[in-house]
Amino acid sequence: MSANTWRQPTSDSDLPSESGQAAPSADGTPEAAAGATAARDEPGRSARRFWSARRIPAALVALLSAAAVGLLLYDVVSVRAGRSAMRWRRRLAEELATRPLDDIWMIVGAAVAMALGLWLFLLAVTPGLRRLLTMRQPTDIPGTEEVRAGLDRRAAALVLRDRAMQVPGVQSAQVAVGRRKVKARARAHFRDLEDVRTDLDATLGEAVTSLRLARPPTLTVHVRRPKG
Repeated sequence: MSANTWRQPTSDSDLPSESGQAAPSADGTPEAAAGATAARDEPGRSARRFWSARRIPAALVALLSAAAVGLLLYDVVSVRAGRSAMRWRRRLAEELATRPLDDIWMIVGAAVAMALGLWLFLLAVTPGLRRLLTMRQPTDIPGTEEVRAGLDRRAAALVLRDRAMQVPGVQSAQVAVGRRKVKARARAHFRDLEDVRTDLDATLGEAVTSLRLARPPTLTVHVRRPKG
């Protein structure tokens, strides 16, 4: 994450509570500062997703490329110095010169090279960091143009699950937060299922809005009775 990135505290104390009191934090983090709380209700603008540094794939590609190029250069210098080429290079040149294009090993090698190239291309053009949801940027606060905030999907799921448990009639709840969808499954041990579903849909819809995500996900709610 870049130096000008600020991680949003994973607390649901910023979410409105139906009882008029602040809801407890999902992971024990302290409440946000008063200025950040006040800025919550200001209009915002969409923010770009965070980009992963891709350090591990980049390091692997760099090491493998350096090793291959270094070995090839060593063999070329050896040949220029009057020595014979390495056995693997002579064998490779012979195989490439004699094998037909429809040979099974030629096809397999081409498929592997194409798959690796496609994988590297996808890593280069996609942001990554899929577990981090981008939050909206405030517009009416001076000096916040370079401020970027993100919310971990697991923390968002904990916040929404705690809000779901506050709905009367809900015995247990499971919430899965994706980049485009939020799926909530609850079990109601009393009250009518349709009433519980309506209240749960309204409560979670308000909670999702209060998360101030740049791209609010769609909400799907399923309610059923406990088994037995």
